[in-house]
Amino acid sequence: MARFPRPSTPRLLYTLFNSPRRATHRESPYASPAAALLTGNFHLRQFSAGNLARAKDAKEPWWKDSMERLRNIGISAHIDSGKTTLTERVLFYTGKIHEIHEVRGRDGVGAKMDSMDLEREKGITIQSAATYCTWNDYQINIIDTPGHVDFTIEVERALRVLDGAILVLCSVGGVQSQSITVDRQMRRYEVPRIAFINKLDRMGADPFKVLNQARSKLRHHSAAMQVPIGLEEDFKGLVDLVQSKAYYFRGSSGENVVIEDVPADMEALVADKRRELIEAVSEVDDKLAEAFINEEPISSTDLEEAVRRATIARKFVPVFMGSAFKNKGVQPLLNGVLSYLPCPMEVSNYALDQTKDEEKVTLTGTPDGPLVALAFKLEEGRFGQLTYLRIYEGVIRKGDFIVNINTGKKLKVPRLVRMHSNEMEDIQEAHAGQIVAVFGVDCASGDTFTDGSVKYTMTSMNVPEPVMSLAVQPVSKDSGGQFSKALNRFQREDPTFRVGLDPESGQTIISGMGELHLDIYVERIRREYKVDATVGKPRVNFRETVTQRAEFDYLHKKQTGGQGQYGRVCGYVEPLPPGSSSKFEFENHIVGQAIPSNFIPAIEKGFKEAANSGSLIGHPVENIRIVLTDGAAHAVDSSELAFKLASIYAFRKCYTAARPVILEPVMLVELKVPTEFQGTVAGDINKRKGVIVGNDQEGDDSVITAHVPLNNMFGYSTSLRSMTQGKGEFTMEYKEHLAVSNDVQMQLVNTYKGTKEAE
Repeated sequence: MARFPRPSTPRLLYTLFNSPRRATHRESPYASPAAALLTGNFHLRQFSAGNLARAKDAKEPWWKDSMERLRNIGISAHIDSGKTTLTERVLFYTGKIHEIHEVRGRDGVGAKMDSMDLEREKGITIQSAATYCTWNDYQINIIDTPGHVDFTIEVERALRVLDGAILVLCSVGGVQSQSITVDRQMRRYEVPRIAFINKLDRMGADPFKVLNQARSKLRHHSAAMQVPIGLEEDFKGLVDLVQSKAYYFRGSSGENVVIEDVPADMEALVADKRRELIEAVSEVDDKLAEAFINEEPISSTDLEEAVRRATIARKFVPVFMGSAFKNKGVQPLLNGVLSYLPCPMEVSNYALDQTKDEEKVTLTGTPDGPLVALAFKLEEGRFGQLTYLRIYEGVIRKGDFIVNINTGKKLKVPRLVRMHSNEMEDIQEAHAGQIVAVFGVDCASGDTFTDGSVKYTMTSMNVPEPVMSLAVQPVSKDSGGQFSKALNRFQREDPTFRVGLDPESGQTIISGMGELHLDIYVERIRREYKVDATVGKPRVNFRETVTQRAEFDYLHKKQTGGQGQYGRVCGYVEPLPPGSSSKFEFENHIVGQAIPSNFIPAIEKGFKEAANSGSLIGHPVENIRIVLTDGAAHAVDSSELAFKLASIYAFRKCYTAARPVILEPVMLVELKVPTEFQGTVAGDINKRKGVIVGNDQEGDDSVITAHVPLNNMFGYSTSLRSMTQGKGEFTMEYKEHLAVSNDVQMQLVNTYKGTKEAE
């Protein structure tokens, strides 16, 4: 009989007593009684009175309680809203760290989660991917959320892993440009959220002004869950509107929460704000609306349940308040995370079934199903590659075999750990909803793992083609090893980042989704691997094509001592019809044996080779059909090499007669800018030879869709920021290659000739 891993005794007893009773006695799918016993799927007769009392629990599977006590959240904010300070306090109150260090503290230690310079620029933390802490017997995983839309794939994965989020707003600065961007991403990926208005101790703090800004600028349907007791330097505590109690934070670090009655002078304000809260929630929750209309008394439990329902349905955003720096309001916020943000079972996640052409499949999100896990973050640790997994369905155990769907490889899980900030705790198994890390599993970021019974991926396997290339090389020859190590690692982490070698110049070419994308990788090579790299001008992937039919008739004859070379090819080249699937076609229309059939593959190879580099600017030739109609061979001197050379020279000779043109990549650019900047932005697109194809209104923003040549989009992110005071954002994806205008073609050809002559 096969050996089974031995679970701990309490778990086995728990499984025995909480085993779901089955009404129908189907045949067990387990091979042996031991297997059935260990997995808990067997029929246990319940005799004792104690078990009758447990009848209610008996229906609930063993994992239900653990799943309900789990939260996966992200904390997002505009720069300098106090996100790092808030995370520091959360870690302190949950016992993860034992002393508080300020971000710019005099002790010089710096906050636990504080990041390097590049992370501030990038808006995401690089060192830790998931910090885990415990609050009131609930497990909270705090996950990093990248702040940039440019990293489409990375952002999508980080937000796929979250079940809920905290949006931090500054009570003085209010809703700022990055707050709008972050909120837009959360809406795009359907993440329920709660807001936290921070820095109530600062001069000019006005939480209700910020609440109104969130309603108008972010279109939040929201209401305050708390009222501050005093503001600025008089900020003493908070009144909870749900429980109608006052909270004061005493002790050196605000760790002692004292609950008292509402101060007498605030009773009228609290009653007014509580009514406002109930009204706001009633608008989106039918159950509470019924009680509100019938003027029934609304208990704190009813209100709490209604807020939870509305928040999870993404119809309402509860607003909490406090000052993380002054240690006030963090514990009620943690209670709010438990009370109002969803557990993994309440969020619907879908996978793409690769066997059915990426059809969407909704996952149950319970440990009962087949294993489905997503590798959302890779980290180079001391012991090799550490892979963070979010488990969406099923159970993963140490020693199990899992299948990487993206590569098809079967792997064994050698070591399973749970991350505590930067320490690790070895665990034997983990179930759906949890975030764990595995060692020694070779994979790329975004790969999906299953137990082999299903072929699901969590993200689409269609990776967008890179649109921009840079030539990079290390400054010093000695650092070549570190340089290639860095490029290999980044390629694994990000499928949109490609590395190749230019056969002509011998330079290393990196390709990616845009300017910022590549800049950040060059910067990371410098900071993380201490390698200075020089960067050449970005190379746009131009193409060439022909516009009319041209005949060729070329005889290649070379007589040397011994066997000579002889080959003649006749035929024509013509452009492929628009919309054809292939970019190069070769057809043999020779009747009879003018050219022996064994030389035809060599002729095709010659034409393919010639089409790799057009004579205008040396870029590949596309959308071309070559038809061979006639030719001649010599009984002795003809060879594969002779015909290959004949076809290369024939192509070059007839190429100019086919009126070649240069094609450039045209991007589909989608801009979202506040309406007041619409005219300036549209004028700038026209200046860049773009064509505006759509202009819609979305709230206070204008959404402009345009087709713009990539060659004219360099440096656009910087100029868009300066035109829109940092409020505009754009996404850019490849649309098609289109012919350039005559003046641009002349300019490109002259530049190419100039570089050729210089060489």
